[in-house]
Amino acid sequence: MTRPDLAVVGGGLVGRLLAWRAARAGLNVALYDAASRLGESSAAWAAAGMITPAAEVVDADEEIVAMGRHSLTLWPQWLSEMPLPVFYRDTGTLLLWHREDAGEARRFDIMSRSRDPHTELTRIYGDDLRQLEPAIAPGFPSAMYLPGEAQVDNRELLLAVAAALDEAHVECHWNTLITDDTWPEAGTVIDCRGMGARPDWQDLRGVRGEVVRLHAPEIELGHMLRLLHPRYSVYVVPRAEGHLVVGATSIESEDRSEVSVRGALELLSSAYSMLPALAEARILEFATQVRPALQDNRPAFHYDPLRKVFRINGLYRHGFLLSPTVVEAAMMWLASPESAANVIPWQCLRDFDHEEAPCP
Repeated sequence: MTRPDLAVVGGGLVGRLLAWRAARAGLNVALYDAASRLGESSAAWAAAGMITPAAEVVDADEEIVAMGRHSLTLWPQWLSEMPLPVFYRDTGTLLLWHREDAGEARRFDIMSRSRDPHTELTRIYGDDLRQLEPAIAPGFPSAMYLPGEAQVDNRELLLAVAAALDEAHVECHWNTLITDDTWPEAGTVIDCRGMGARPDWQDLRGVRGEVVRLHAPEIELGHMLRLLHPRYSVYVVPRAEGHLVVGATSIESEDRSEVSVRGALELLSSAYSMLPALAEARILEFATQVRPALQDNRPAFHYDPLRKVFRINGLYRHGFLLSPTVVEAAMMWLASPESAANVIPWQCLRDFDHEEAPCP
């Protein structure tokens, strides 16, 4: 067996995208993942696939927003190059709030305009809002619209990239657990194991995500909805054929157990408050996953020259928002590792011997 130029360990969203792009660039690539080609153990499996940099501008820093905007330009191109169709929609996000939470709307409006001059935000009132989304509850007198925000069907994408890996002749080792004792032989190893790489990242923590998948064919929703709330943010993301994904953005917990009664009630009651017709929706699945995050909630790269291992981690709850940009940056590093600090955009090369990473 020929030793590959590149071995990618971890076949979640970043790992399989990177293996695919590297193979398209002409490298001989092998991919290793502890689960199947479905990606059911990855953080991307229990996700809504949102690519919403403008919606993140209040809670994320400028680097994250800039990376997200760049990813928005890459996703359509990459999807067009995949052998299987993937549901993708870029009709934007509607931000809603209850009357008692009007302060959250004012906060978002002021902070988004001050933090990012590129943010397009339009206020929609009354009849115009009902015409745009008839299913929204009449108790919402207005909303804020963020155009251009996008979403991709997370599970269709994982399968499409798996098919693209086969097409690109990537040597895929599914259901293969890799540990430090079984590190694959390759010119360079890229570690994309997320929480599985925790021993190598001192400040890595887990952030729990919860989603419920619904079938509501009577609801025709054309935009993503996000509820502004002082304690938690709940979103509703429409999929094809009347399917909806409802989720909460982040819970500081590494609990991998099933959704609690309280969690289910918060998700469903918040979604129901926006869309009363959900009362007749059918619950298809509750899903949970723990996503890897670092202290600053930004992705980080680290290269170990002795072991020739390049590590990528810490995408937090921004996996679909950031993955294309992170993968593009990793490809730039592979092309010119000796000048990584100069060629990788939006990077955090983390030095394990210091508390803070140098981030240009």
